[in-house]
Amino acid sequence: MPFRLFAVILFMLLGFLGCKSPESRRPTQQSTGSSIEASVARNIKRFAAEVQAIETYIAQDTTHAYQTSADGFWYAYDLKVAIEAPTPVTGSEVSFSYEVKDLNGLTILSYDQVGTVQYLVDQSKQDLISGIREGIKLMKAQEIITLVLPSYKAYGYYGLEGKIGANTPIVVSLKLNQMSNLDN
Repeated sequence: MPFRLFAVILFMLLGFLGCKSPESRRPTQQSTGSSIEASVARNIKRFAAEVQAIETYIAQDTTHAYQTSADGFWYAYDLKVAIEAPTPVTGSEVSFSYEVKDLNGLTILSYDQVGTVQYLVDQSKQDLISGIREGIKLMKAQEIITLVLPSYKAYGYYGLEGKIGANTPIVVSLKLNQMSNLDN
C-alpha cells in the first residue's frame, strides 16, 4: 500500500508541475539599435560624398546652368521651347528617349540601346527610374534636358547589372519627342 500511495502522490506532483505555462525563451542577442544607427551614419556619409561629387561635376560643366528640382535632383535645359505649351501631367501619353552617363562622361546606356519609350505618366507600370519619371514632368514637347541624379533617384542600392554599380550618381540626357495630354 505505501508503494501505491507513493505512486499516486508522485503522479499528482508530476501532473501539478506539468500544468505550468511555458516560459518564453529570451533572445540570445539583445538588439540595441546600434546597427541601425551605424547604417544611418553610413548612408549620411555616402549621400554627402555623392552630393560633393555632383556639385563638383556641376561646377566643371560650364555649358549648362543647372537648377535644383523640388524632387531632389539637378537639371539644365539643352533645348528649351520658348512658346507657352503644356507639360505632361498624370495621364499624359509621352514618347521620349534618353541616354545615361556616369559623372566622368562614360556612356552607360546610349540612345540607340534605349530606343524610343512610350509612357503613360504616373499610370504606367514601366520600370523607369524615379529621376526620369519626375524629369519628364518638367518638359514640353521637343525639349531636351540634362538631369544629374543622385543614386536614390537613379538605380539606387542595386545599380544596373553589369553597367552601373550600387549607389552611383548618373547624368541623363532626356528628349521629350511627343506628348498628348489626355486630360485636356
